[in-house]
Amino acid sequence: MHAAAQPPEYHRFLARNATGRDFCVGDLHGMFHVLDDALDSLGFDPACDRLISVGDLIDRGPESPRVLEFLAQPWFHAVRGNHEAMLLDVVSGDEDEMSWVERGGADWWLMINAQERTAYSDVFSRLPYTLELDTAAGRVGVVHADVPVGYGWGEFVAQLPHDNNLREHALWARLRINSIQRGASTQPVDGLHLLVVGHTPVAAATRVQNIYYIDTGAAYVQDYPEATLTLLQVHPQQVVHRFPAR
Repeated sequence: MHAAAQPPEYHRFLARNATGRDFCVGDLHGMFHVLDDALDSLGFDPACDRLISVGDLIDRGPESPRVLEFLAQPWFHAVRGNHEAMLLDVVSGDEDEMSWVERGGADWWLMINAQERTAYSDVFSRLPYTLELDTAAGRVGVVHADVPVGYGWGEFVAQLPHDNNLREHALWARLRINSIQRGASTQPVDGLHLLVVGHTPVAAATRVQNIYYIDTGAAYVQDYPEATLTLLQVHPQQVVHRFPAR
């Protein structure tokens, strides 16, 4: 007999880190060697520091298979990105495999066997859509793409399990950042000190209201020599760290 499938975890909460630092990292897309160098540069201590990913850990970059190495660490936490969601859709038959491979930069998927594929899908299916951590400055929320304009954090988190459109928004939305890049203003996300997101590459980590965009295009180094990986320290102080991608 097979064990009953665990229900999805839509939201995860992390209590305040009493002994170390908390960092959020932008979209990695398989650029784990850059993250290795960044953590070394920061003197990251896995015994007390924590790292929270905004998702899109895989595809495009050269080291996607290393994602399981990081997700197995007790100090590493991540929300689900649209690339993790696409992998799950391929496994379930809801997405065409070759379309994802070609459009999403997932060539690595063709090089692993069925048992390995199951390991990735099992781990990704347990990734939450949102993560919240208590910090010295207040609550920090993490989601891959965005919270809809007009939604408070509490309402958004409460409705995620019941509203597929909200889950799609969490993974894919660019309405707010596109509007900001055209010069429009936006509302803060009520209920948080800070919301940290990735998904849409920006030239440098950018804060608008209480929303911090930290995907600085680490996987696009061949097209943009200035591409960087951003780590945003959110506890106990707020500090932006940028590392050249190479």
